[in-house]
Amino acid sequence: MTDEGQTTSGQGRGAEPAPIVDEIAPWMAALATVTRAGLAGLTRVRVDGAIDEIPRTGPMIVAANHASNLDPVVIASSLMPRLGRRLQWLGKKELFAWPVVGWVAANGGVHPVDRSTADVEAYRLAKRILDEGHALFVFPEGTRSHDGSLAEARDGVAVLALRTGAPIVPVGIGGSYRVWPRGQKLPHPGGRVTVRVGSPFRLADELPEGTDRRAAKSLGTEVIMRRIAALLPPDQRGRYAGSTDLDEPPPGPDRIRDDAPPEP
Repeated sequence: MTDEGQTTSGQGRGAEPAPIVDEIAPWMAALATVTRAGLAGLTRVRVDGAIDEIPRTGPMIVAANHASNLDPVVIASSLMPRLGRRLQWLGKKELFAWPVVGWVAANGGVHPVDRSTADVEAYRLAKRILDEGHALFVFPEGTRSHDGSLAEARDGVAVLALRTGAPIVPVGIGGSYRVWPRGQKLPHPGGRVTVRVGSPFRLADELPEGTDRRAAKSLGTEVIMRRIAALLPPDQRGRYAGSTDLDEPPPGPDRIRDDAPPEP
């Protein structure tokens, strides 16, 4: 689903899967606060949009564009604390061998996926997360964009949404690629990163009645990506910029900034 990290544990075949936790542990909340403070010295981060419309319980898919290594950091430190529930992520199992980062991933909602069997394994794991009523975070493009603009997405997220009925929350991350572009070892201080949250929707409600299964996958992917594109600045909409209704919504009353006080 993504090239970034997530979870419970790397059990062997046949092992009973570890339970998935929704609550944000105290150490995660503290780490998010420290990370936001660190980001404030690097770039200005703003989160706005339909934050109050995001479901606080039950299954949901949070789908965002992916243009930078900075994206998961911003989502985990600035958006997740406001939701009050842990986001579940899928990620390469190699991540868990990294010092410190591996521990954070293993205990913070990141679930390891073997890239040699990624398609089947990732789908089963993602479906389990949704079937059990948790919040799954995904990058539909599957990897980081080369230039910050939306690239063609895979159909996996659409398939998950259609088969589970989970609502999708589109998220547009603007400006992160300027701070930390793909191929750059270290970020560039300065600039602004904006995370804009769209209204949740159920994919089946957006497709024409009678759409067959094969067509539904590609049409569903197009719908998801155009919803994300609508939340991005024009120069990041890429191949999904063709719609005439891609107007950025005005910032909502709910907003998190890098200088905002921590949530109680």
